[in-house]
Amino acid sequence: MRNLLLATIPAGAMAFATAGLLAMAALPAAAQGQAQQGGCFRGQLDEGYCDENRDLVADAPEASRQRDPSTLVFAYTPVEDPALYASQFRPFVDYLTRCTGKRTVYFQVTSNAAQVEAMRSGRLHIAGFSTGPTAFAVNLAGAVPFAVKGGPDGFESYRVVMLVRADSPYRTLADLKGKRVAHTSATSNSGNLAPRAFFPGLGLKPDEDYRVVYSGGHDRSVMGVNAGDYDAAPVASDVYSRMVARGQVKGENFRVIWQSDPFPTSSFAMSHDLRPELQQKIRQCFLDFRFPESMARDLGGNDRFWPATYAEQWAPVRAVADAVNAPYSRAAFDEESRKELEAEARRNAARTQTQSGGVHNVPQAKP
Repeated sequence: MRNLLLATIPAGAMAFATAGLLAMAALPAAAQGQAQQGGCFRGQLDEGYCDENRDLVADAPEASRQRDPSTLVFAYTPVEDPALYASQFRPFVDYLTRCTGKRTVYFQVTSNAAQVEAMRSGRLHIAGFSTGPTAFAVNLAGAVPFAVKGGPDGFESYRVVMLVRADSPYRTLADLKGKRVAHTSATSNSGNLAPRAFFPGLGLKPDEDYRVVYSGGHDRSVMGVNAGDYDAAPVASDVYSRMVARGQVKGENFRVIWQSDPFPTSSFAMSHDLRPELQQKIRQCFLDFRFPESMARDLGGNDRFWPATYAEQWAPVRAVADAVNAPYSRAAFDEESRKELEAEARRNAARTQTQSGGVHNVPQAKP
């Protein structure tokens, strides 16, 4: 299975993960702070979870603590308008109801932090987590990634692209010194962590060489650059491409002045404490599903789910976090959540000012 999965990855999808980065993202070792409590090996997992088989995700608890809910709750990462995804995933949610024999409902989440906390609290059973927050979900919420979107030839990947307006004078990263650059959110891999890992080596240090402004989402970053609110923005290429395909923005209005090698896209994960038979059923339902035409069109041409593991496919993502000293820990999560809330409060204040006749504000996602 592992060799089959690797064969499906698009050519070069893991090329950016150099030997130095991969060394930091290897399977648990002493350097990664192996942790044991009461005889339970946890690795990087939060208290309350065990990882005795060393696969980096939480083991199933004892039988008496396993859950078999009558209704399954599913959510997808809020990298764009949550209401938009609720509509796009409706065919799949209906299919899960038929396939699992359990009523399945879609739960709209407004932030990465809210999505992680929903699974941690037991209110969310299955979720598509964005690339970076996947690691927080694994370590803090007991999420077990098992699939990613893809097409006939392999699973989807994306690049971090630095967007500027096509009519701007900016053509290299160096041109952005002293400018206003939108990062998406503090927990985002493509919208924050990867730029912080890569840009200093390219001569551009976030917060030092340019002002970082958190937009709150990839779509907001793109729209902000389009409107002239930001000079540039690093965003996930798949989100940008979908926005162009839907006609939300025109591709000719932008210029890409830098791009990364590919990363894996959002993971699909389930709670570790679901009954094993239910977990297996959910996994098989995902792998058997083929997206209807409208869903495939809305999701970038993807038409199916491919199997994936956190230990293998997310190694480069963990390496980026290590490179910028951003551990996927409870303390880091609380800090990033605080930043997200502060950024949202600033956007709401600016929107209120705009509605009362104040200055122009970054376009907001529909509620």
